[in-house]
Amino acid sequence: MEVTIGNLVIIVAVGVLAPLVARLIGTWLAIPVVVFEITLGIVVGPDLLGWVTVDDHTELVANFGLAMLFFLAGAEIDFREIRGRPLTTALAGWLVSLGAALGLSFVLAQHVGAAVFIAIALTSTALGTILPMLRDAGDLRSPFGIAVTAVGAVGEFAPLIAISIFLSGRTPLHASLVLLGFAVIAGLAIWGAARGVGAEFERLVTATLHTSGQFAVRLFMVVTITLVGVSVVLGLDMLLGAFTAGVLYRLLMNGSDEAQTKVIGSKIDAVAFGVFVPVFFIYTGVTFDLEALLASPTALALVPIFLGSFILLRGIPSLLSLPRGSNRLDRGAMVLYGATGLPIIVAVTAIGVDQGDLGSEVASALVGAGMLSVLVYPLLALWLRRKSSDAPTTGPDDDYVPTVA
Repeated sequence: MEVTIGNLVIIVAVGVLAPLVARLIGTWLAIPVVVFEITLGIVVGPDLLGWVTVDDHTELVANFGLAMLFFLAGAEIDFREIRGRPLTTALAGWLVSLGAALGLSFVLAQHVGAAVFIAIALTSTALGTILPMLRDAGDLRSPFGIAVTAVGAVGEFAPLIAISIFLSGRTPLHASLVLLGFAVIAGLAIWGAARGVGAEFERLVTATLHTSGQFAVRLFMVVTITLVGVSVVLGLDMLLGAFTAGVLYRLLMNGSDEAQTKVIGSKIDAVAFGVFVPVFFIYTGVTFDLEALLASPTALALVPIFLGSFILLRGIPSLLSLPRGSNRLDRGAMVLYGATGLPIIVAVTAIGVDQGDLGSEVASALVGAGMLSVLVYPLLALWLRRKSSDAPTTGPDDDYVPTVA
């Protein structure tokens, strides 16, 4: 227990340090704080300073942080805005990505099991990283922003479905039937949420909004943990339940008082990004096998290959979702946004290593490439979009409530 407490104390301290470092360096270059969280995790982890070791208790907290990240990703998506052409073309682009990624992955891995893990990692998009940048630029609700949101939504949800079907250890038919059972449960919950909440619910939320009761926050935590638990019991990836819980949150908040919804959103953000999500990213750095990456010339060579593959296999197919008539700069920005990935990469490589289908060198190369994509691609995309003639002239989307960083 002493080791676990020491781990958590150091990780929480690193969580405090990361935004300070990001703010200091931000005077020269704006870099997402997640990059510093992972980097500092590597520094304090076993391969460098050795201050933090791997243990089950800290991993449990980190996994809940990952679940909270996907909860907030689900809460970001307004399906009323992305339905129709944006969502349809985003799904078509992802299927193209998956087919091409499977081919390349098999060539690289020469093993079907490893190829599936690599392909799913290569076809993911980090919705939680790119949406805050669109919102801060006032671009979230533009046709371009809606297209990017659709690409990111499919790039997070579709890989989760693929993980549940192909990486669950069941036959695809059995896994599909289990997934169908979860879809029925989630569908009923979503149907109930879409019908709206009663006046008594609204009164209870209002009455406890500024008290120790905090009914709304407690309710959404229960919903998240319950759906995560259901997905785990069914043998599905827990992130599927977390993502669905975020969608439920969004539906329950639709039609609520705007000021009240902002307050609830800020409280949930405080719980997620103040405590759990930083633990996940820092622990990702702690468990990152830097020694295996540096000791293997093959693994080092794979990092730029995977980084380029994000562009070719995920970014370019994302162009299908662009609004008609988009200019060259917007096309470049879409490719870069679509090629940004990390959380799914971390999750799927961890599963692959645990099951023995994916070597630690390849997993480290994938995660390393994902870290570089988060560092480089969104910043370049934002720069291209700002130079575009179609870029918005307004400020940040301050009226948009759910937030993901």
